[in-house]
Amino acid sequence: MSAPADHRPAVHFEPQLLLLAQDVRVAFFDVDGVLTDGGLYFSEYGLAADVPHLPHGARESIKRFDTLDGHGLKLLQRAGITPVVISGRDSVPLRARLQALGIEHAHLGREDKLPAAQQTLQALGLDWSHAAAMGDDWPDLPVMRRAAISCAPANAHAEVKAIAHHVTQAAGGFGAARQWCDLLLTASGRYAQLLQEYLR
Repeated sequence: MSAPADHRPAVHFEPQLLLLAQDVRVAFFDVDGVLTDGGLYFSEYGLAADVPHLPHGARESIKRFDTLDGHGLKLLQRAGITPVVISGRDSVPLRARLQALGIEHAHLGREDKLPAAQQTLQALGLDWSHAAAMGDDWPDLPVMRRAAISCAPANAHAEVKAIAHHVTQAAGGFGAARQWCDLLLTASGRYAQLLQEYLR
């Protein structure tokens, strides 16, 4: 059965959220707990894989990512919104995933995330009024507090949820970032147009 020609998007967001997000041109994302479920997989050999030429923090051997989130990040780029990843950790799987998604702006192994965000804004010629941020724990708070609009996944720490403008229904690593991308795309006015391309 084909979709009707006048198909309307199934997602809806509060008007005040869309208003906050209408000028967003860059979106900052944490990784663990946002683009992943936040789990760290340890074997009897510990967390790191045996890859001698990499720094210890970059040797994680396994990370799980959600394909819904990945497609959402690609759609942001098509809508003219630059996704930026800032993570306190670094790993080979993360670098491979970012490369596959075509994400050019990433700051890895950065515990202090605010300077990385400010550096990116300066490089893009933008300011905080153009920024959105998604995080799940205390290290994300400095960036989230300065962004025009911020988001937390359902599994975020209570203090992060308390300052976020929006909390997703989904947990990190299970489509939370996609729900955030949907909101930003809707606010940009591109969501329905992009959806229609897939309904043709």
